[in-house]
Amino acid sequence: MAKQNVHPTIVEFKKFVKKHPTLIAEVRNGKKTWQEIYEDWYLLGEDDASWKKYSGTEEKNENKKGSKSDIMNKVLTSIKNVNMNDVQQQISNVGSAITTIQQVIHQFKGDGQQSGAGQSKDAQKRQQNHPFAFRKD
Repeated sequence: MAKQNVHPTIVEFKKFVKKHPTLIAEVRNGKKTWQEIYEDWYLLGEDDASWKKYSGTEEKNENKKGSKSDIMNKVLTSIKNVNMNDVQQQISNVGSAITTIQQVIHQFKGDGQQSGAGQSKDAQKRQQNHPFAFRKD
């Protein structure tokens, strides 16, 4: 496709818009039209003080603050939508899986050693009954 010859002022205006990204948001929000912005740019010039509010730095800071609150709102909404019974069931399933894995480990470990050489029977019972009793010396 052949590149069309574009008037130099249009090219300059595009560069100007890239330097002032909040202008795009103004047009998308319906607050201004590209024609209005172009006419103001053409009449006032790039250096006019009215363009400072469109430089993007202020809105970026607002977006950062807004994005933090948006994230918190999303997290809170997700927490509200969580079914606590499902969470409890998942925790129970994970606990059961850990207990099963520990039992398998103890079975393999018990075959190679005489059950608890150097440990009292009470310590062995506590270790078997406690689901997170996997200590290794």
